[in-house]
Amino acid sequence: MDILVQSKKIYGVRLFAYVLMDNHFHLLLETPLGNLGEFMRRFNITYTSYFNRTHNRVGHLFQGRYKSILVDKESYLSELSRYIHLNPVRIKEQKNKTPEEQWHYLVNYPWSSLKGYLSARNKEPFMEYSLILADFGGDTSLGRRAYQNRIKEDLLGELKIKEKVIGQAILGGDHFIKWLKETFSPQKQDRECPGLNELKRYRVWEEIIEVFYKETGKSVEEVKVKKHPLRAVLMDLLYRIGGLTGAEIGKIFNVDYSTVS
Repeated sequence: MDILVQSKKIYGVRLFAYVLMDNHFHLLLETPLGNLGEFMRRFNITYTSYFNRTHNRVGHLFQGRYKSILVDKESYLSELSRYIHLNPVRIKEQKNKTPEEQWHYLVNYPWSSLKGYLSARNKEPFMEYSLILADFGGDTSLGRRAYQNRIKEDLLGELKIKEKVIGQAILGGDHFIKWLKETFSPQKQDRECPGLNELKRYRVWEEIIEVFYKETGKSVEEVKVKKHPLRAVLMDLLYRIGGLTGAEIGKIFNVDYSTVS
């Protein structure tokens, strides 16, 4: 969990739900900078190194590459969160138990974000709850109660997600598929999409500068001065949230990338 939170901060990822099982894990997250590959690479490698050191072993820990599904958050975010939260009772040992027994197991399962959706005092600071709870009345006691009731209803039936996934990669309706086709033409479907990533980073950079000015009343030109107390703050924001490299930030501030580092 420490490595997950650390990786989340480094790559500016938004985490909506998680569950850790004995031999796999599920994450429901958003990557505003389009850097899922970098985030997962860092997360998996760092955890593998920790596990190998702890247990005096070498080599791979995870079997193959992680599986990722692109989700239409307007239509499927809350449904997918419930599917993830139900994972602990979908194993063989729990499947034949009564809904009441399964519910008791779920609310006491420690390695899940469900507890923060059910009780405000169990909310974790690195999690984002409001977007999903908005579908249930908001991040309030009533919203959390509605989410709880929906989970209990799901225990009585079967929440099917896999059948809705298109091409083993996309979870979304017709409008979402159409948007994807129009946005990502065949010429743009190379693995890294460098042009799209550059455009996204440029937009994020503009937003950061705008918010920085609103909060501090200072422009980029004003904080370029070597000893200005806000220079390091803006550099950090551009790196951590904007996804710019040290060299790119150095060009903005007219300094060497080592100074940024």
